[in-house]
Amino acid sequence: MHNQHLDGIKLDLDWESYMGNHDMEWVVKPVSWDEGAFIGNGNIGAMIYGEEHSSKRRVLRFIVGRTDITATRTDSTGFSPRVPIGELHLELEGMIYHPTCIRVDLWNAEACAVLTTTRGEVRLRALAHSEETIMAVEIETSEGEHGANFVWYPYPEVDPVLINADGINLNQYIPKIEVERKRVVQRNEASDTKINIETKGRAVPGHAADVVEVCIQRYSQGAPVPQSEGCVSAWNEVHLSPNQRIYYLSIEKGHDEQAQEQVVQHVMNAVSRSFDEWVAAHRAWWHRYYQRSLITIPDARLESFYWIQMYKLASATRADRPLIDNQGPWLAPTPWAGVWFNMNVQLSYSPVYTANRLDIGESLVRTLAGCKEQLIANVSEPYRDDSAGLGRSCSYDLRSEVGDEVGNLTWICHNVWRQYRYSMDETLLREMLFPLLRRSINFYFHLLEEAEDGKLHLPPTISPEYGSFMKTKVRDCHYDLALLRWGCETLLWMCDRLEVTDSLHDQWVDVLERLTPFPIDETGLMVGRDTPLAYGHRHFSHLLAVFPLHLIGSDSSEDRALIAKSLEHWIGKEGDLRGFSFTGAASIAATLGRGDEALGYLQTLLHIIKPNTMYKEAGPVMETPLAGAESLQDMLLQSWGDTIRIFPAVPTAWREAAFHDLRTEGAFLVSAQRENGSTRFIRVKSLAGEPCRIKTGWSGAVNMMAIGPASAWSGSESHAAGVVELQPDELGVVELSLVKGDEVVLYQGDTVPDLVIHAAAQIKQQPIRYFGGHKPWRVHATR
Repeated sequence: MHNQHLDGIKLDLDWESYMGNHDMEWVVKPVSWDEGAFIGNGNIGAMIYGEEHSSKRRVLRFIVGRTDITATRTDSTGFSPRVPIGELHLELEGMIYHPTCIRVDLWNAEACAVLTTTRGEVRLRALAHSEETIMAVEIETSEGEHGANFVWYPYPEVDPVLINADGINLNQYIPKIEVERKRVVQRNEASDTKINIETKGRAVPGHAADVVEVCIQRYSQGAPVPQSEGCVSAWNEVHLSPNQRIYYLSIEKGHDEQAQEQVVQHVMNAVSRSFDEWVAAHRAWWHRYYQRSLITIPDARLESFYWIQMYKLASATRADRPLIDNQGPWLAPTPWAGVWFNMNVQLSYSPVYTANRLDIGESLVRTLAGCKEQLIANVSEPYRDDSAGLGRSCSYDLRSEVGDEVGNLTWICHNVWRQYRYSMDETLLREMLFPLLRRSINFYFHLLEEAEDGKLHLPPTISPEYGSFMKTKVRDCHYDLALLRWGCETLLWMCDRLEVTDSLHDQWVDVLERLTPFPIDETGLMVGRDTPLAYGHRHFSHLLAVFPLHLIGSDSSEDRALIAKSLEHWIGKEGDLRGFSFTGAASIAATLGRGDEALGYLQTLLHIIKPNTMYKEAGPVMETPLAGAESLQDMLLQSWGDTIRIFPAVPTAWREAAFHDLRTEGAFLVSAQRENGSTRFIRVKSLAGEPCRIKTGWSGAVNMMAIGPASAWSGSESHAAGVVELQPDELGVVELSLVKGDEVVLYQGDTVPDLVIHAAAQIKQQPIRYFGGHKPWRVHATR
């Protein structure tokens, strides 16, 4: 065996069948945003559900959203909030009745339904095309439902019964909206006659598929509202047969001639293509997306939850589309119709890095880079020469003046840092992250005060969400001390990496040497100097040095004791805990290697999220379930502190688990299979040739063998024999000497294991398709 080179990892997995077990499914009609079926393509999307009001039982609603449509407030000061667009209604002949089934097909990113009505049956599938700004709904009707009809209602024309169905929120701003409708006829340039549309390989002669209906919504034109604010929607309905048709709908930002022409073109481009080919292109994008990485665990409910979050991520944003705000494309009545940077954006992007879906993170990077001048303008004029900042909330222009909550830009820089560390993209580091973090930390330097003890201190600032209604400010706030310390350490690391000498180098060193320590008392980490955690605190802002910054690690007994004590005290103050409290607690417990405890926090989270895995407090928010996906990743793989940790916090009950092509800091792709309570093998592929340290969880010597041809080892003599024996250090860490492109497998014993990853066997009989509608009676449904 010692001269063998392995071919690579094999997945024993039928992706379509595997993903099908995680679909969201409704066995009764959903009737609220909390349990609706959702589709999206990173910019436009729809939440799909019905209504139980007696006048609306014949209607299936598609509440349509486009993320970047906002309106300038005329009622007060403040950022330009998101604006609801309108609804597409499938108006049926009969009332929706039983049996009715709706299912979100994750693998194909389609919502499918069989609607039984008091008059007949309607079969339906809906999708937001993965590569085009358009949605389509295909229906097939029985004889009694031939009269089923699609109707587009711009927001001002939606029945108040429906507008208020999910609650009335007086905090949300709705502008005055002027509605105009028109019809646009597209003609064949050669013959000036109507175009025959080919659908599913056959022509539909005489059908006016070239007539596009257009609805324009113009927002209040009073100063200071830009005249371009509003949106335009366009749609077309193609009849394939008397009982089968497809409805195409597109939404464009703005309402000028260019926007109108563009939205009509979106529709015509889709209508003119073979529907089968059009759908196939949509599906192919999603199939590639899902297969970038795999997580499989013996908890069917959590496994489904994870995959729905992966679906949600790509439904909410893409590399070239708006960043993830509080709602994504699925806007509902809310006091938070915008972007929040004291936690929400940071947590929403948190699972993309380990999941090997860095293109999703590019939407955040692109937004920050494009708003550089605004980030500078957010700080007071005297500081703009060298500083930048970001307040708590804003619109997509990131216009948000920095007040007493100082650290938000530095925290979002940590997300960009992760984007860099997981990709090792030197251009991102040099051109975007380094100058932005430098300005962010410079703002702190304007605030630092030297005290009699010779230490540098911070004036009173806000620890996010602690004493919010009282606007509590604390000196030497942990949130800011942690971010300042992390920023200085990271800037020094960047200088070494980029081989640059910066004029602020010595100041960063001085701050690290003289910055006051984190305030600590008998309960652990404090909110700030003279401010212990005295009551419930939903945010983990006072624990940022532990997670996600990892300034306080878990290798020493002193650090572990401090982390454990701080976690216990925080969670013990139950008064103001929320869903995201439990995601933070799960990740912190995973840092300590406490898998059972981390699992308990995630199980608590599942009681709080909505049936469709959305989350809601006073309004809908995106970040909590997405952060839950990162917590699950943290139980299986961690890579902070220059060390990759394999299965660091697996619960006792998880005798089997596996992951494939998860990504780590240093740009490594890692796979591992766990069986019978132990790790069978670990596979590592280096994408950038960075130093590689791995804590395997094994004791004793570790064997390393190349995957692929011997040339992959770059001619190293030590690799020529085929197997290298590695000895772990006192912390159980082994070091791998890899260059870019090297791929190796680690194992123990004399026999090379079969490099096959398969789905984890379930602990016990568990439900499939658990999420969707309320269905507690299905808890014993099995695969």
